Amino acid sequence: MDSDVAVEMLTALARTANARDYAAHMALVSPTVNVFGVPGFEVIGYDDWARQCKHEFEHGLLREVRYEGLHIVSATSNSVIFKTTETVEGTDGTVNRHGLEILIRQEGDGAWRVVQERILTPDEMDFDRRKSH
Repeated sequence: MDSDVAVEMLTALARTANARDYAAHMALVSPTVNVFGVPGFEVIGYDDWARQCKHEFEHGLLREVRYEGLHIVSATSNSVIFKTTETVEGTDGTVNRHGLEILIRQEGDGAWRVVQERILTPDEMDFDRRKSH
């Protein structure tokens, strides 16, 4: 079940980003989200995430977002922490690839949302990369 929820989240994040469906994408993100490890920023919150997505989606800056690999770090009945690798390809040819640790939680309305993301250092990416989702 834990990996099913994580796979469903990664699939939905990639699908909504690739379709440039801003409302559906942001519905996957908790209003209390915090993103750590972005160079030049101590923490990124919901408003920052929303502003960046709106800009990228409206201006067609994304070619593809995909996730590869999945390693469950811990799980409870209403939260899952997992590691994955995110690749973001821009329409300008840039490719950004990095490991992520993502915390998703089932919120009060029953929906699972991203509550926290942390960009990982290369040595923290210790899971089997052959598994792809």
